[in-house]
Amino acid sequence: MKIISLIFLMTSVILVTGCATTTNSSLSGVDRSQFLMLPASSVVTMSGQAYNETLEKAKTAKTLNTDPAMLKRITTISNKLIAQVGIFRADAPQWAWEVNVEKNEQLNAYCMPGGKIMVYSGLVEKIDATDDELAAVIGHEIAHALREHGREQMSQAYVQQYGIQALATLAGDGVTGVLATQGAQLGSQLFFALPNSREHEREADRIGLELAARAGYNPNAAVTLWQKMTTQNPASPPEFLSTHPASQNRISDLQALAPKVMPLYDAAITSHGK
Repeated sequence: MKIISLIFLMTSVILVTGCATTTNSSLSGVDRSQFLMLPASSVVTMSGQAYNETLEKAKTAKTLNTDPAMLKRITTISNKLIAQVGIFRADAPQWAWEVNVEKNEQLNAYCMPGGKIMVYSGLVEKIDATDDELAAVIGHEIAHALREHGREQMSQAYVQQYGIQALATLAGDGVTGVLATQGAQLGSQLFFALPNSREHEREADRIGLELAARAGYNPNAAVTLWQKMTTQNPASPPEFLSTHPASQNRISDLQALAPKVMPLYDAAITSHGK
């Protein structure tokens, strides 16, 4: 009975201490408490190794940053968004941000934990994306990183696979070192294989829209972006939509939020221009 009580107490402490919200309250209204048992440093290490592995493969295939003009365009948009991340969390401006473009026909983009951004050329070319629309995509992906959705998913995956006690043992024995030795393979499996939940997508939509508006990009472009994406091939949605489902409800939510952040956009273009 004492053992059961001890396990229950330990589990309760872990659950309580592992719950927090990663971003500041803002106009987007995202303040959900998150389950974050894995150390942030471990997740950044794993995802960083996976990102570097992706870069090496692209270099070998001669598909990395092959279009200087496109890279400059994506980098310029990304840097304007990155300049606003401090609104949502104080540490984010100091992340080791990196922006790359891969020649790939898929309509896809992502931002790894810690600020490693990748945009596929197909996203730019196939839908003839405007700067505002690209800002909507990249802002959405940056929002996932700011909210540490990858870390949250990994924490949940570890609990499901190994149990809360095993995770607690790892944490006590130095989880950073244990996970770091597992390298890019584990980072790739956990980051790329775990689909974003509906709640994660809603949060990334909301923060991404606010982020884009603060950076001087028209928030209404998020609506036209999703409309373009869904019309590409209704029978076989783009890769981006396989993990980022674009429903009419989602478009309606973005349409409802856009007027709320429009004053931020107006202020940004008045102060700094686009």
